[in-house]
Amino acid sequence: MKPSVSIVVLAAGEATRMAPSCGHKLLAMFDGMPLVRRSALIAKASTAHSVIVVVGHRQDDIRGALTDLPVRIIGNPNYRAGMSSSLAAGFAAAVADRADGVLILLADMPGVSTDNLNRLIDAFQVANGAAIVCAASEGMRGNPVILPRSLSDSVLSLRGDIGARDLIRTSGLQVIEVEIGAAAQTDVDTAEAIVAAGGISVGD
Repeated sequence: MKPSVSIVVLAAGEATRMAPSCGHKLLAMFDGMPLVRRSALIAKASTAHSVIVVVGHRQDDIRGALTDLPVRIIGNPNYRAGMSSSLAAGFAAAVADRADGVLILLADMPGVSTDNLNRLIDAFQVANGAAIVCAASEGMRGNPVILPRSLSDSVLSLRGDIGARDLIRTSGLQVIEVEIGAAAQTDVDTAEAIVAAGGISVGD
């Protein structure tokens, strides 16, 4: 059997770079829906066997945007401790669900497509689940990434507002880069970035 992959959508952050009047970036409208819902739908349409969304800041609003979607939503009460706490919470849930690999998808990357996710998953499966798979743009590593379950202890020991970058560098595992273009480097942390990516900010 091919190694299984679960997708963890990180949607718990406080979006501190957004001006207060511009609202939450994950509730900005893209293609007629909140960005977080769009990201979850893109994940669900992939070949991953499950999708987990980690929520924290304004979680009632985020949960509302995900109403009726067949995804598992978990709350991270420690989201203010930084991204690593949400990464660990989602990773632990995916491993408990018997995933061989965990694809970490940041919910604020509107350029990432289902096809991009499937290409990452394919690469992980070709490597028999023994490698890290990392999206890249013109040779520069970005997001999303797939981490094998063998890194569980390392992921769960991460602290602070950091992702998997240092872990990837120091793991000793093979790193497979999958070129997906500018999407690997494009997130929307400001109102200007939302507009540039084709979205519409929704004020509080």
